[in-house]
Amino acid sequence: MIETAKPGSRERSLRHALTRRRVFRAAASVALVCALGACTGEQFQKGYILPQGALDQIPIGASQDQVLIVMGTPSTVATINGDVFYYISQRADRPVAFMKMKVVDQRVIAIYFDKDRRVRRIADYGLKDGKIFDFISRTTPTGGKEMSYLRPLFKLLSF
Repeated sequence: MIETAKPGSRERSLRHALTRRRVFRAAASVALVCALGACTGEQFQKGYILPQGALDQIPIGASQDQVLIVMGTPSTVATINGDVFYYISQRADRPVAFMKMKVVDQRVIAIYFDKDRRVRRIADYGLKDGKIFDFISRTTPTGGKEMSYLRPLFKLLSF
């Protein structure tokens, strides 16, 4: 006995197969997007985050208390040749999860005080072309005492 298919049953099975393929492709696409989303880059901030316009609020001659109110507690303090407040930060990026981080920016904001505890000078040190660079005065300091204090601070932050 030969069994005949009901009219339209073949079309229904083809449509059902196409629908299953579409659902599978959509699910695979969602899974791929989720997997790739987990691999996107990350940005890390360590240390002090400088508030917008904070350095503008500290004029030369400002008191040490005013600096503490505006900037907060420093990362470290030096007491050689007058007080110096250091605010240290580092920003690093990782383009893809599980890869090594790359340091994008390192900064040390140094606020120098005179013997009366008034702001004598403000410096914003960072890395430019692999050398310590003062972004405020746009100079690269030559060898001296100041460089010997900043070099270990940058090494503390390196990954």
